[in-house]
Amino acid sequence: MTTVPLIVDSSWLYERLDDPNLRLLDATTFLSIPNKDGETPSLWSGQDAFNEEHIPGAVFADMLNNFSDRNAPFPMTIPSREQFVEEIEKLGVGEDTYVVIYDRGALANADVIASYWASRLRWQLKYEGFDNVAILDGGLVKWKLDGYPTTTEKTSYPRGKFNFSRRPKLVVNKEQVREAIDNDSVVLINSLSPADFYGETNTYPRKGHIPTSKNVFFGSLSNPETRLLWDDEKLTEIFSKTGALDSDKSVITYCGGGIAATWTALILNKLGQENVAIYDGSMNEWAADPSCPLVTGKE
Repeated sequence: MTTVPLIVDSSWLYERLDDPNLRLLDATTFLSIPNKDGETPSLWSGQDAFNEEHIPGAVFADMLNNFSDRNAPFPMTIPSREQFVEEIEKLGVGEDTYVVIYDRGALANADVIASYWASRLRWQLKYEGFDNVAILDGGLVKWKLDGYPTTTEKTSYPRGKFNFSRRPKLVVNKEQVREAIDNDSVVLINSLSPADFYGETNTYPRKGHIPTSKNVFFGSLSNPETRLLWDDEKLTEIFSKTGALDSDKSVITYCGGGIAATWTALILNKLGQENVAIYDGSMNEWAADPSCPLVTGKE
């Protein structure tokens, strides 16, 4: 059985497209952040884009409609265990399979390099107990730049049998984040842009960041020229400044809605830090609650 690394490149995937144990998932989702204050962000499924073009053999994982809680107060909240298992089994994921996930990029209106929709599904799989999953570095954009084919042909996999156990410690709630603020053994990482972090934008109901949190922008972790992740030496340099790689500390990552935070968590896992949890509510929840503290500016 193939055991996959956390990150794979186009050539690695191309060589394995015919492997009967591969489950190739397209997690494309579109998010458009408004350029003007007061406008509402737009979020929509990548189903139509998938129908127009995808990597041969891929099936579509609808993150917005199938892999989030449809009744939650905030978008993209993790679904119930039952919903997740039902949907992931339909995509063929289960025992004796390995998964590669890709997407078309982070934002619909900006060329920020990060496969955070893919990393969100990867994190959900890990949360539900499944580890044999990789992210395609650079996503569909890099795949095409490397000269590999796409198709409109639809395919499917035999239904999977998902017998794995949930790991509750991989997610934290608002109260656990409150407790972490004054806990020196926990590092809070904000994955948003510096402008969001310092409170220079109106993206969320209130401005700023959670006290004591450190800023590592999710879009800073890849090389804009190659469209691939920076090497481990540079990534280590970025995160070492935050204390997040200290073996005696745990990490909580957050962002706007728990999506970009999973990209940060993936890179931390790649660098050897396994004690990472996601604050799923992130700023959508935190900034909506006036009792939750926020700070602005540079501390």
